[in-house]
Amino acid sequence: MTHSVHVYSVMTRTLRLAFAMPVLAASVAGCTIQMDAQAFIEREEKRFPAGETPEVRLTTFDGSVQVRPWDRAEVLVEVEKRGQDKEAVDEVDVQAEVEGNRISVEARRPTSERRIIGLGVHHSTSAKLIASVPRGASVSVMTRDGSIAVERVDGPLELRTDDGSVRVSEAAGDMTIVTRDGSITLERVAGRVDARTGDGSIRLNGTPKGVLLESRDGSIGVRAERGTTMTDEWSLRTGDGSVVVEVPEDFGAEIDAETRDGSVRTDFEIEGASDRRGEDRRRLKGRLGSGGPVLRIRTGDGSIRIRTS
Repeated sequence: MTHSVHVYSVMTRTLRLAFAMPVLAASVAGCTIQMDAQAFIEREEKRFPAGETPEVRLTTFDGSVQVRPWDRAEVLVEVEKRGQDKEAVDEVDVQAEVEGNRISVEARRPTSERRIIGLGVHHSTSAKLIASVPRGASVSVMTRDGSIAVERVDGPLELRTDDGSVRVSEAAGDMTIVTRDGSITLERVAGRVDARTGDGSIRLNGTPKGVLLESRDGSIGVRAERGTTMTDEWSLRTGDGSVVVEVPEDFGAEIDAETRDGSVRTDFEIEGASDRRGEDRRRLKGRLGSGGPVLRIRTGDGSIRIRTS
């Protein structure tokens, strides 16, 4: 079932101001006034019956994606399409497919997107997705331009955006997260985490089992809560930025930490390390606590700190 609600907004005041100031606009060489607010919004809903663990795939060409849990045995996807007018919004094609336990919703870019460019006014077409899913759902998200937010979903997650931040909270399943440009924030997560950003910081707290975090340009912060046990190697790597790792006092691992330009410091006694606790160095190798899988930390430019959480 699909429901549509049309909302019109008028930019009369803004356009009046643009006409009222021709002298100012002409006096600034190369200056362009851009207004990002869209003039037309259309919303529609798509509902699908589902079991406790459906596989949900969400794709949009331009727009943010939000995923949240609910207690109903169905999946609801709200699509918010924006454009310069109704004709532009109608060209956004929303495809829905159901195959067994798999539910897919994709918003496709118009084949010929119209833009107003006169007087510096610019309107792009976009499609935001808001999904309500059973908590046990596995979720796959792809957006070419927009942020992603997922909360309280326990199934596996695969989240990808070309340009935007990613935030996940209270998720128990394994997750793969990739953004080419944006920060990644993971709060109270468990399972195995593979998170990578081309440009941005990464923050993680919770009880992860395996961790792979990589940023080409940005700091990394990890806080392992009490009860965290490494079952796989952890790898934290950044090309440019500091790395701070906080672990419980009874945490065990084989430490392998190195910075090309900075220092490595720890609050712990590291068995096998030649330097004393708290002393600065560029590389630190040795056993923390009772040992375990390798905790490997690398930064091209920045300090590394390993301390108690």
